Parts: sequence; C-alpha cells; structure tokens
Amino acid sequence: MSEAPPPTNEPGIEADPEEELDRLDITHQKLKILLDNKLLLCPINKPESVLDIGTGTGIWAIEFGDDNPNAQIIGTDLSATQPSWVPPNVKFEIDDCEEPWTFREKFDIIHGRYLAAAIKDWPRLVSQAFEFTKPGGYTEFQDYDLVYYSEDGTLTDGLAVQEWITTLLQASRDFGRDPCPGPKLEGYMRDAGFKDVQSFKYKIPIGPWPKDKHLKTVGSWNLLQIEEGLEAFTLRLFTSLLGWKLEAVHVLLANVRKDLRNPKVHMQFDL
Repeated sequence: MSEAPPPTNEPGIEADPEEELDRLDITHQKLKILLDNKLLLCPINKPESVLDIGTGTGIWAIEFGDDNPNAQIIGTDLSATQPSWVPPNVKFEIDDCEEPWTFREKFDIIHGRYLAAAIKDWPRLVSQAFEFTKPGGYTEFQDYDLVYYSEDGTLTDGLAVQEWITTLLQASRDFGRDPCPGPKLEGYMRDAGFKDVQSFKYKIPIGPWPKDKHLKTVGSWNLLQIEEGLEAFTLRLFTSLLGWKLEAVHVLLANVRKDLRNPKVHMQFDL
C-alpha cells in the first residue's frame, strides 16, 4: 500500500508536542474513515503477536489490542508519547526501527504507517520486517505519496500551497528522507522476499470539496490535520535549514491557508 511531512523527532523540525500528538490522532481518524473503519487491509486470523513500528501516540496499537484481546501488541517509537493506561495486552517500547531489530520473537503481523519523510533507508527497514515476520504472517505498510495534485487543473504553479509543498518535499529529499515512499513500497517488499504482495492506492482530498459524502468527510479530516501541523512542518525547516526570513514564512503560510480552504482548488494526494 501506499502524511505527513517530517515528524517532530526529525532534525530540523520543531513542534508543540501536544499539538503534534493531536494531529497524529486526527490522522488516525482520517485513515480509519478512508479505509471504512478498518485498522488493516490484510487478513486478520487470530494473531498472537503484533508489532506496530513508529506507533506515535499508540492509538492504532491500543485499538488493535482492544479488538484482538488474545494478541500481544508491541508498539515502538523514538519518543515515549503513549498513554500509561492501555489494554493489558499492549505495551510500548522506545526503539529506533532503523537500527538493527533485537526482538526475541517473530510476529504474525507487522504494521507501519505514515512514516513518509522519516525513514532514511526504506529497503533496509522492509528487509528487517521480512526477517521478523512469521511464515504465513503479514506485513502491511500504509504510506503516502505526498505530492499534491488536482485532476481538473485547479492546483496551479502560481498558488502558494504549491510553492510550499514543493519546497517542503524537496527539502525532505535533500535531507535524505523520502516524502513519497508509498508508490515504491510494493517493489521494496518484493525485493525483500515477501510473497503475494498486494498494493492499493487511495486518493485523499484536501478539504470538503468532493461531492461524494465519504470523500468529503475524509477531506475535512485531512484539511484539519494539515492545518494543525502547518507551522510545525514549516517554521524551523524553512528558517534554519533553507534560510527563509521568519516574516516571509508567515506570509507564505497565510496564503497557504487561503489556498487550502479554497473550495475551488481541488487538491489531493495519495495513500
């Protein structure tokens, strides 16, 4: 399978921790709605052991643990931002998924999502996931191609939002983090040795402009999470690493917000 710009634990990115946690939970809700309330698309057949890499707030691991009380779920992340009150079958560990994995067991299900712009070496990460997936088990990545586009020509190069996202994504690439891993994941998984690999693409609108009720709801949640993290994605990266003046960044972001909220600009990106 195939949002988000770099998370707060990436060098050069700085955000209010509480606001970023709220944004991650909003993103979780957005994806649940997009995927018809499913946490996974792969078959779930009474799993005993589950690994959630880059667990963030832990909301996915907690919900999966509630739904599967006989499974033991481990959620890993660089930061201890998860709640202390969790289901008895869920635990969290501070761990870097790009370092060598040291788990004593293999897993029935390995899950990772919206790691776009956070991973240096995707093939190595996928290879480690393959190594730690039980025979007959599943690994599922849900990640983005964060290039904004429109299918009707309403997103043009003259818009501030296009300048912003193009600059942001290129900065991430220059920093060695791919902001658009989604389309490449199928190839990474086949190269790692996974069999029966399936890939799905979902269009995620930005804003409530679609006529379709389901996509309108998804787009509303997506707009909310982008606006929630707009300054966090941008301020330090643009000023410290790209050399923009702070005043210029604020002017850009004011215009970006106008573009994001403009119902006549039908922009989207892909999962």
